[in-house]
Amino acid sequence: MKWTGLNEIRESFLSYFESKGHLRLPSYSLIPQNDKSLLLINSGMAPMKKFFTGEVTPPRRRVTTCQKCIRTPDLERVGHTARHGTFFEMLGNFSFGDYFKEEAIPFAWEFLTQVMEIPEDLLWPSIYEKDEEAFTIWHDRIGVPAERIVRLGKEDNFWEHGTGPCGPCSEIYFDRGPKYGCGKPDCRPGCDCDRYMEIWNNVFSQFNNQGDGTYTELSQKNIDTGMGLERLACVMQGVDNMFEVDTIRAIIDTVCEISGRQYGADAENDISIRVITDHVRSSMFMISDGVIPSNEGRGYVLRRIIRRACRHAKLLGISRPFLVELVGIAIGLSSGAYPELKVREEYIKRVLAMEEERFDATIDAGLSRLNDLITGAKDGALSLISGEEVFKLYDTYGFPIDLTKEIAGESGLEIDEEQFQLLMAEQKKRAREARATVSGWSDSSLSLLSGLEKTVFTGYETEESEGKLLAILIGEDSVDSVSEGECILITDKTPFYGEGGGQVGDTGVIFSAQGKAEVRDTKKADGIYLHHCILSEGSLSVGEAVTLSIDSDRRKAIARNHSAAHLLQAALRSVLGTHVEQAGSYVSDTICRFDFTHFAAMTAEELKATEEKVNRWILSALPIVTIETDPETARKEGAMALFGEKYGSVVRMVKMGDCSTELCGGTHCRTTGNLGLFKIVSESSVAAGVRRIEAVTGTGVLQLIEQKDSLISGAAQVLKTPNPKDLIKRAEQLQDELRSAKKEAEALQTKLAASQASDLLEGAVSVSGIRIVRKKIEGVPLESVRAVSDNLRSAHSDIVAVFSIHANDRLNFLVSCGQDAIAKGVNAGNLIREIAKLADGGGGGRPDFATAGAKDATKIDAALEAVVPLVQSMLK
Repeated sequence: MKWTGLNEIRESFLSYFESKGHLRLPSYSLIPQNDKSLLLINSGMAPMKKFFTGEVTPPRRRVTTCQKCIRTPDLERVGHTARHGTFFEMLGNFSFGDYFKEEAIPFAWEFLTQVMEIPEDLLWPSIYEKDEEAFTIWHDRIGVPAERIVRLGKEDNFWEHGTGPCGPCSEIYFDRGPKYGCGKPDCRPGCDCDRYMEIWNNVFSQFNNQGDGTYTELSQKNIDTGMGLERLACVMQGVDNMFEVDTIRAIIDTVCEISGRQYGADAENDISIRVITDHVRSSMFMISDGVIPSNEGRGYVLRRIIRRACRHAKLLGISRPFLVELVGIAIGLSSGAYPELKVREEYIKRVLAMEEERFDATIDAGLSRLNDLITGAKDGALSLISGEEVFKLYDTYGFPIDLTKEIAGESGLEIDEEQFQLLMAEQKKRAREARATVSGWSDSSLSLLSGLEKTVFTGYETEESEGKLLAILIGEDSVDSVSEGECILITDKTPFYGEGGGQVGDTGVIFSAQGKAEVRDTKKADGIYLHHCILSEGSLSVGEAVTLSIDSDRRKAIARNHSAAHLLQAALRSVLGTHVEQAGSYVSDTICRFDFTHFAAMTAEELKATEEKVNRWILSALPIVTIETDPETARKEGAMALFGEKYGSVVRMVKMGDCSTELCGGTHCRTTGNLGLFKIVSESSVAAGVRRIEAVTGTGVLQLIEQKDSLISGAAQVLKTPNPKDLIKRAEQLQDELRSAKKEAEALQTKLAASQASDLLEGAVSVSGIRIVRKKIEGVPLESVRAVSDNLRSAHSDIVAVFSIHANDRLNFLVSCGQDAIAKGVNAGNLIREIAKLADGGGGGRPDFATAGAKDATKIDAALEAVVPLVQSMLK
């Protein structure tokens, strides 16, 4: 058995199973696709569940992968032991109804003993106690002695999760030697000691759990193999734990180099070093796969991990942002197997830097507050920090609850998690109620829809259709007819698009022989289209035939903006990177608003490149084609889906040439040329890691041009510039005139201040050979007063001048001390600090000059009165 690097082990495993007819697939993203049961992928088989269940046909019946995984249930234990980690890689070979135990077991044995060259006498297989088939293969075919095949019970060697597919397991253990054992004569796999380490697990999925204690045989039997790459690396490198493995140890060494600490020299430091090492790896892979720090879902998991690493950096004495430096090392170690890391390196670094800087701005204040709470609890002989305080640390300082819990635990305290969760629930409830108020559709209103069939939407094919009026709603009541006012009309079919997917609802008219209603908006609830109307003529009754006609021009304008949103996303992913994901959208007849994941404000160059790319596609008049297909076919076509959106067995795929393919239920143009032109109006921040672009198309661009023309003409008229082309030149002239006037005004103010200052010397207070001057000055800029104070200090070495200045809606103090005053112990920086405190301000400076801000104007007089006694207290 020879020493083998982690990257070499990974390649050996994948190559071996390729030689056995397996298709090598790249690791799936850590973000689960169409699986709401997981926040993050946490096992090798998790992304392939539907291959096992038969819902989706796999690309081949034999597959091998090395899957990135994140697990965080024991996040607070990471670092405190060398066993726990949030990130790991799972090697796997999978059979979807192809081979079974007869091949899976020999594959495992051959790889470990012949490829990895692990001595056979160090390997112990285990089987489910009732699995005679597996025993026979191990004993008769592989040749393992019966006494070395360990039978374990259902708890250890039978995989099942509720009802559905399940089956026995066969694990392979590596004997690490007696020094890791418990010394008992019957010590073997299954013992609680550390001697035997599981390195391979074959799950034989052969039964169906009926839920009543009975099992039936599956018609398609599957193999799910899991082997931790880091564990096998421990065996091949002869080290005790994953943190000693070559690629991970290289990160540890970098942390030590940055912090000036030595791994293994101090137990507390070792915890922090392991935390940072593990967390930078998990952060790197999560960001690369599109996770952005936030306060919800997987984004919150990432934020917790990054902020925990930042806190442990502080414990090591690292006071500067350093994760960017460290992640560069981590990327270099893993990019051979995951080339996307190198492609997205700058993006990963920028996200890490922004989150580290964001937390750095509050961590010191938060830690100070938490330390005060811990001290207060101990002084009061308390063992619990209130949930209210924990919530405040989360809400104000960005401290994740588990970080607060960990820090409190280090001092022997607990936190009131129950109260914290109640406060979080109240906050979420308030947010939901606010959203409900905006939507205006109550539960009692929804009850009126029971018994109604779902509306047939005809709006993809036509702008007008015939229908039957099924229901009329007025307020919270269902009525048979309406002759005036507002109402909601429900028909069996409609061409009106109901608000959804970010697209506003259609407007238009619904009419019959007896009456007519103007449709002001269209919404959807449980598949039923709700036409919000105002009756304009006659009356309408339930059961009568009606004609439904949308506002065609408005629909076309909406379609232009919706199609623009698709092109915009494609352009952003091209210009900024594939980390860009849709985070929300709103398209109406007047605006295209698109929210997307990105870590920083877009530069002028990036906005220009994005706009140009969209307009190039528009001018190319690319065909826009909609195709109804199944989700898997759409995925193979590269269709982008909105994460978290639930899609049925049939999806609508919208293709725009070769530049954009998305799943979308909205209405669109026939070609990109229908958009006319595309113009970005604004780019702004919506939340941490989420940006927003607002843009216009078609006639919206013409209106924008008209507005800007009007603005330019109006500005030219005000500035008395006949030719708008001369506006810039005229503006520059005015700027020069203003600067000149400002200089003259400042010169006059300085003269005025100097005149006032000279008068002050006559009223100076003398204390031990020092003259103390105090004065309130109104309307003179701080810089002008500074010039006066400099002159006073130069001309009079015994002076201590203290000014309060009120100018430009700001309050300041200024202190200037001559050399003789300084020699006698007066220090301008110390003096101003005490003066400013009296007016709720703060500041400092040099011994001869200092400035400070003040907040409370009512306390200025008292502060100036305190100057003389303060100076006296400083004198030697």
